[in-house]
Amino acid sequence: MTKFNGIKIVSKVKVNDKNSLAIVYTPGVAASCLKIKENPEASYDYTNRENSVAVISFDYDKSLERAIFLKSTLGIDAYPFEISSQDEEKIKLVVKNIEPSFGAIDLSLIEENVKDIDFNINIPVLKGAVPNLKEFFLCVSKNLFMFKYENLTGTTNEKSLQLRKMAGGVVEVELTEEKQQKPVGIVSDGSAVLGLGDIGGLAGLPVMEGKAVLFQELGEVSALPLCLKTQNADEIVEIVLLLQNSFSGINLEDIKAPRCFEVEDKLIEKANIPIFHDDQHGTAVVVLAALLNALHIANKKVEDVKIVFSGAGAAAIAVCKLILAVGAKNITMFDIDGAIYKGREQNNFAHEEISNYTNLEGFKGSLKDGIKGADVFIGLSAPNLLNEAMIKSMNNKPIVFALANPTPEILPNEARKFGAFITASGRSDFPNQINNSLVFPGLFNGVLKYNIKKITNEIKLNCAFALASMVKENELSVDYILPDALDRQVPITISNNVNS
Repeated sequence: MTKFNGIKIVSKVKVNDKNSLAIVYTPGVAASCLKIKENPEASYDYTNRENSVAVISFDYDKSLERAIFLKSTLGIDAYPFEISSQDEEKIKLVVKNIEPSFGAIDLSLIEENVKDIDFNINIPVLKGAVPNLKEFFLCVSKNLFMFKYENLTGTTNEKSLQLRKMAGGVVEVELTEEKQQKPVGIVSDGSAVLGLGDIGGLAGLPVMEGKAVLFQELGEVSALPLCLKTQNADEIVEIVLLLQNSFSGINLEDIKAPRCFEVEDKLIEKANIPIFHDDQHGTAVVVLAALLNALHIANKKVEDVKIVFSGAGAAAIAVCKLILAVGAKNITMFDIDGAIYKGREQNNFAHEEISNYTNLEGFKGSLKDGIKGADVFIGLSAPNLLNEAMIKSMNNKPIVFALANPTPEILPNEARKFGAFITASGRSDFPNQINNSLVFPGLFNGVLKYNIKKITNEIKLNCAFALASMVKENELSVDYILPDALDRQVPITISNNVNS
């Protein structure tokens, strides 16, 4: 009889082309998020929540052993956690706030510490022995056999809903004979979900499952979706720190600015595992790589060009900082209130900080006026903000990165019609897709392989340069500035350059 000693989180489906990527991740995943936002009970239909149990104890190996037992005997996808405190209030904080990710919570290994606690949550909490575990947890395991994407019908959104309902989400636990590395935790509060905004942790769960699929499929990294109920920065930090011994690293995801800056900074300072906010730094790496290649084709230098940003949230500020790090000198950022400048009344602390390095002339107008004479437009904001007149007011050979998702600031074909020299978007149905999946799977693979505890600016720059160099000189063109999002050589190259 096989003896199992480890678990890993794997995909229930393969992602091997742009069609499957669109169904499993973006843009198709948004349909499931909206269904759950409308009806929280739909989370049991469109994610693996119905078969997911969190096993919590004070010792990771004991939790792992229990998780293996639940999976091997009952088919339950059980996820092991170690909590580093026996304080009753801290245990309650964790249990209450991880509820959106699980259908039940198993605390039987710490029965003496929790038997008198009323957790007051809407899922079963096991605090001791029961006659029938399966019946107590009410878990339902769904598996796909001989699945073909061709059997799905309708639009991308409709296909995505069909897939998730049929499969019970897109991730599951797999038992292994060898003890595995602890998973990366994909931690989100659902306050800034791709193109959907603040929909909450529960409605954001399909996105985090999709992210876990890409971690495994592209980077061979086991990743655990952990959507939280709280949106308080201090509580998010405390929960991650209490559970950090359950993970090999943390990927922060879809947390609204400026909260995300506070969460990331505190975790980098206090945690003993690597912390990475993909919306910020994954985006920054891939945008910088694309920009370097686009400027090369346009025969322009980063230190000479005028760059304008539409959007000044987490992603935009991180992109801006990384571009500044390679020598850019003329950047102006715009948000809904116009240009960001030092001392602006509407600035948050992140805006005020970035204003020390951008818009040094103190321009105070709108994007419509500020884009005049610009060489590069980078949009990380909202749909349909860019028009013909604005593009025609830019410098010669304008570069337009319209990256709002799922609907960009301007469609690439429209931007090209109005005179854009090079266009890029986050969409897979146009050339030059700028997608974070080019970065985070390989980056975490390398971080774990080389046992790196802190993801530095140097690592991000190394990854950006490596990604840009994957498109050979004789292959570069206005329609090909980045490798394909599903090119299996990309995560290998990124991983190898993490430690260069």
